[in-house]
Amino acid sequence: MKPVSLNSALTTAIKAARAAGKVMHANWHKPKRVNSAEAHDIKLELDVQCQALIEKILAAAFPQIPVLGEEGSTGDTSAEYRWVIDPIDGTVNYFFGMPHACVSIALQHREKSVVGVIYDPFTDEIWTTTKGQPTRLNGKIVRVSNRSRIEESVIAMGFSKSQDNLNKSMPHLIRLSRRAKKIRIMGSAALELVYVASGRLDAYIERTIHLWDVAAGSLLVENAGGEFYTLPAPNGKLRMCADNGKLRKKLQVGSLLK
Repeated sequence: MKPVSLNSALTTAIKAARAAGKVMHANWHKPKRVNSAEAHDIKLELDVQCQALIEKILAAAFPQIPVLGEEGSTGDTSAEYRWVIDPIDGTVNYFFGMPHACVSIALQHREKSVVGVIYDPFTDEIWTTTKGQPTRLNGKIVRVSNRSRIEESVIAMGFSKSQDNLNKSMPHLIRLSRRAKKIRIMGSAALELVYVASGRLDAYIERTIHLWDVAAGSLLVENAGGEFYTLPAPNGKLRMCADNGKLRKKLQVGSLLK
């Protein structure tokens, strides 16, 4: 396959993210159709609609590139290039009327992210980057924080609700709650990652997460000067810690991520 122009891919991803974000914002206060409801998660018809809209825009410009998405995949997702998308990251927040959700779109080349776009339609903030380029927020370069002491840091954590994950996570939550400036549990992995990239958060830790939650955000963190550290988890999921490059070892999250 011929190399893909990353600038063209970025432009297309921005267009798709903004289009899906417009749908999210327009339907924010309207009744929402629930496709499925689990103990700790909700799937909306709007998730499906937003992914279909994103796929339509991406396919118009890059018909040969498959899509790996939360709401299903198209084409051969083991191909050299693939889009990885989460049409609404933070669906539970969105369903309950909390304006903390976003669109996440990444282009990967040989399973490494080379384009990242995350759009928050409620603040009209869009984070963008391509391989080797800085991370930008609404066009302005952003960087991770310089804080190196846990006592000065704001740290986000997320929790898969299995008993094993809770058993591993809760001791770390308690330990870090005593040391950190603040702990935040915010409900959108993609936004937590770009908050790290922007210096709003200093670190974000999650023991079990999907690729589509982090494919774009991981590149945005790294290109803002931070670190994105992962270990494989069962069923193709990931264990991860994103930080400003100064905190991961001090956070002592090794036992949490094992």
